[in-house]
Amino acid sequence: MSTNMRTSVLRGVKDLVLEERPVPTPKPHEVLIKVTAVGTCGSDVHYYEHGRIGDFVVEKPIVLGHEPSGVVVGRGRGATKHELGQRVSLEPGVPCLHCVQCRLGRYNLCPGMVFFATPPVDGAFCEYVTLHEEFAHAVPDSMSDEAAALIEPLSVGVWSSRKARIAPGSRVLITGAGPIGLVALQAAKAFGATEVVVTDVRQHRLAVASELGATATVDVTAEPLAGVDFEPDVLIECSGFAPAIGEAIRKVGRAGRVVLVGMGGDEIPLPLGHVQTRELEVTGTFRYANTWPTAIALAASGEVDLDRLVTHRFGLAQVEDALTIAQRDETAIKPVVLPGS
Repeated sequence: MSTNMRTSVLRGVKDLVLEERPVPTPKPHEVLIKVTAVGTCGSDVHYYEHGRIGDFVVEKPIVLGHEPSGVVVGRGRGATKHELGQRVSLEPGVPCLHCVQCRLGRYNLCPGMVFFATPPVDGAFCEYVTLHEEFAHAVPDSMSDEAAALIEPLSVGVWSSRKARIAPGSRVLITGAGPIGLVALQAAKAFGATEVVVTDVRQHRLAVASELGATATVDVTAEPLAGVDFEPDVLIECSGFAPAIGEAIRKVGRAGRVVLVGMGGDEIPLPLGHVQTRELEVTGTFRYANTWPTAIALAASGEVDLDRLVTHRFGLAQVEDALTIAQRDETAIKPVVLPGS
């Protein structure tokens, strides 16, 4: 194996370059992973276009990409969980494992979290990465490299279903049919939801939502959500579009749950009267915890189709194209970077 690797580096706003960097050396209990596929995410696009997301600011060159899969090709001292050659899906955040949040099982809220592609931590748009062995999850040979990479966004869907306490018979409204909305849809169905209505402004994405199990779809450019005859128990908000969130919350029935997944502006209007008089629970989500085994099982069983989300493939020298394809092709859902090509 070469001692150097190709790496896509964001030096500044809209400034991506391909660099040679040393292959990282795994520390104790870490594994060295040859990256086979990396999904692109809206956060990658945001860092590329704006150089920041909220309090997370790109102040020095950074490697983006936090939805990777790969193959274990090396092990640090004490790493025994995986044999060399094991295919894995990477959970891209490693918590401290010692703080109060970690001890309570809420490790996604660990203040010391080290998360791929979150400044100043490098991500996976490169040929090799290292990761603590407990966060490299084995996947079956029947699962494609691309699907193994997309276990990360599926984990967001699984986490949102858990936060919403979706159960058999639940009626769910999902606003936004982008990649997260489409995995949230499939997770909700897998958790037992019998009715799932999905909204968006793009007919192509709504068609995919129908294909993946939505019981109904709403093009909100043609039909205002307020006029739709549907009262959900659960709203999973994936659009991040502040003006639409209040309208969606007003659809939720008594004692319902509202799970805010999409990230738009820093503040949203909240229809407080509706929330109070119907005793709605409103919660945010931040990443996920303990979701990989469930997400892998759902994808491996066929209950969730992740390969259907992949619309475009790019090599490591084309990361900029991957991050901007949605501006040129409205059918883009999930572009994937294949570092080996």
